[in-house]
Amino acid sequence: MSPMRSCSNRRVVVGIDGSTCSIAALNWAADWAALTASTVEAIATWEWPTSYGVALFLPSDYDPAADAETMLRDVVKVAQETHPDVVFRPLVVEGHPAPVLIKASRGADLLTVGSRGHGEFTGMLIGSVSEHCTAHAHCPVLVIRDHA
Repeated sequence: MSPMRSCSNRRVVVGIDGSTCSIAALNWAADWAALTASTVEAIATWEWPTSYGVALFLPSDYDPAADAETMLRDVVKVAQETHPDVVFRPLVVEGHPAPVLIKASRGADLLTVGSRGHGEFTGMLIGSVSEHCTAHAHCPVLVIRDHA
């Protein structure tokens, strides 16, 4: 381990949902972390689906926490391969992404999110989670746009 990595308290938080925007945010954050000797805290969230008076029929093996963990592990593995000198700290947290990321932004040097993730309305310039983060985070926020 290099001396810079062992004594660094710098941290960049990234919201990951598996979308192309969030993967681009992770890669940008990894580039930044390599330049600033920061740790990348990659966060994926999950929630049980809710319905409003309509019964949901879910498969018996449905496990959103495990799905989020698998997705995050796979995405971080690719980023780690292209950024071998960066320390990644993947976290899977139950809850809606906006408040989870706001809480994680306390003490961080930067919060990085994609402009649109899964579940956002197609064509929006900025998603509700990224908009919430830019308004409420405890550190600077970088929103990575989808160039498609």
